[in-house]
Amino acid sequence: MIMSRGRNYVFVHIPKTGGTALTLALEARAMKDDILIGDTPKAQARKGRLRGLNTAGRLWKHSTLADIDGLVTPNDLAAMFTLTLVRNPWDRAVSYYHWLRHQAFAHPAVTLSKVLNFSDFLNHQQTQSAFKSWPASAYMRDAGGQERCSLYLRLEHIEDDIAPFEAHLGFALTPLARANASTRDADWRRYYSDADAGLLATLCAEDIARFDYGFDDKVKGSPR
Repeated sequence: MIMSRGRNYVFVHIPKTGGTALTLALEARAMKDDILIGDTPKAQARKGRLRGLNTAGRLWKHSTLADIDGLVTPNDLAAMFTLTLVRNPWDRAVSYYHWLRHQAFAHPAVTLSKVLNFSDFLNHQQTQSAFKSWPASAYMRDAGGQERCSLYLRLEHIEDDIAPFEAHLGFALTPLARANASTRDADWRRYYSDADAGLLATLCAEDIARFDYGFDDKVKGSPR
């Protein structure tokens, strides 16, 4: 997450949406008072600024707008340009599973990914609950439950979608350098049975309808 009072924006980083590339581009032009929250070098260098801050939720890489209540007032937040990245849910689920399999921290999802194949992982109740409970809009609700998102950027169309934000900033961010590329198959369709594809469509119905995603969307670029 990045909050810039100087440039009047908040970028919320939803997990496994390719947000690291945008984060790095924004950090390269960061102002001295920007709040950078995450694991990038510049965010780590400014980590000490977060000590002692009293917020409604956890301050970490994937904080929601509700989490940062206390860091910014509701009135200030309402006046800021708020944005996040979204990604084709079928692609994102595959990316999430393969990323988990390479992690070592203690978390139930990490454990599941290492003992289950992708189909069993997707069909596990814990995974289903996580995907169903966390559409993109859940990250963009303030402490009062109101959705506040000036711009949803589709990863697959970021060069087109990002224009309003670049206009707000007054400078270009694209093309973005690639970050955290993985070696798994870029064609997510290879990982799904018909039943599993249908299950994911049900779990992520809100995002699929809202951002016009489809299972057979054209694969673009290398996986992340």
